Amino acid sequence: MHPPLPQYPATLHALYLQHLLLTKRCVDFDAQCSYSIDRFFESGGGSMFGVLVAQDKDGNEILLKAFSGSLGGKRNLPGWAKHLVEDQAYDSYMQMYDQRIKEQEDELQRIKLSQKALCHYYSLYHLSTIDAKQVSLASCFPSANIPTGSGDCCAIKLLHAAFSQGLKPISMAEFFFGSSPNREHLALYGPCDQKCKPILKQMLGLDIVYQDEHIVVVNKPSGLLSVPGRTQDKIDSVETRIRLLYPHAPLQCATHRLDMDTSGLLVVALNKQAHSRMHIQFREQQVKKSYIALLQGVVKQKSGSITLPFRVDITNRPHQIYDEVHGKWGTTHYTRLGVERTAEGELVTRMLFEPQTGRTHQLRLHSSHPKGLGIPIVGDRLYGSGMTERLYLHAQRISFSHPISGQMMDFCTEIPF
Repeated sequence: MHPPLPQYPATLHALYLQHLLLTKRCVDFDAQCSYSIDRFFESGGGSMFGVLVAQDKDGNEILLKAFSGSLGGKRNLPGWAKHLVEDQAYDSYMQMYDQRIKEQEDELQRIKLSQKALCHYYSLYHLSTIDAKQVSLASCFPSANIPTGSGDCCAIKLLHAAFSQGLKPISMAEFFFGSSPNREHLALYGPCDQKCKPILKQMLGLDIVYQDEHIVVVNKPSGLLSVPGRTQDKIDSVETRIRLLYPHAPLQCATHRLDMDTSGLLVVALNKQAHSRMHIQFREQQVKKSYIALLQGVVKQKSGSITLPFRVDITNRPHQIYDEVHGKWGTTHYTRLGVERTAEGELVTRMLFEPQTGRTHQLRLHSSHPKGLGIPIVGDRLYGSGMTERLYLHAQRISFSHPISGQMMDFCTEIPF
């Protein structure tokens, strides 16, 4: 995955850490120098290392460093970020299961006991988050298929250490050290997709697809506001979570909006210049967006375009109503991708929507209104039969020119349904 935090100035400290490893010839150079770096150059012996630059409440710079996994069976070394599972809890776990598993002669029973032990071990992980809460490892992997080694990567250790100490992360850089057929010695890498990305989404409160000093692209979950509302129960939003992680971001940093019920890609600006230039692109319809939706029934048309006018119903906000006189006209191109049958046996149509304008509830209205497709999106609580799990509308793809460099940017996400 793309690094979730700026890599500078942590890259400078990462280079110095590389220098220390290479000159001291050991990992625990702050202590006994008992773990030689020679082991990293044996077959399959390389490991990831990371540095996090953070600030304490007084604005002082704090440096944290970490290694992934364990080194020669050692989970903790002096001067390095600690393993997430406390030593006492780990020792108790080993006393409870290790010998029993080794002594179990029946293979099937040994497998069952090993699985039970693994579930117990995963329950010992309590991950600190950016909003001073804690989440379990299981909550990061809803499918319950937790990859081996999850929670042990250096990015997770670093952020857990920072959040548990009340520190504010500023930048983070990770590099590979040693020999590997798949990774280059001393090269910088982002966190891994399989183990780190699901955990970082929970720890940071955001699924960060891309970030640089000017913009952040977020994969917003369904149920989260794009911008905060006026009441206390509507403060939580992409914007408020962004400002936790990037305090220098403008107060109004979202360059466009997605409905709370809609998931998908959202572009956030980290400075006023980027915000202004992104607004110009949206206003001049230079941003290309693609959405995937499931419609509640069978759409007969293979493709086409819809152009309709709507305005807010002032007596029933936030509903929009059809109005050819005072409404704002919006256009959507659509393509039928297929017809599917749900687990309940109902037929739904998978649609590709490419809006040419960005009107409020445009895709929901163009789907549900009789002058549009006449079939609502599944889970639409405003214009359909109501929500059970979620609104089945996802902003899958977005393309635009970078507001500062002018480089063409194109981002795509997996469909969550």
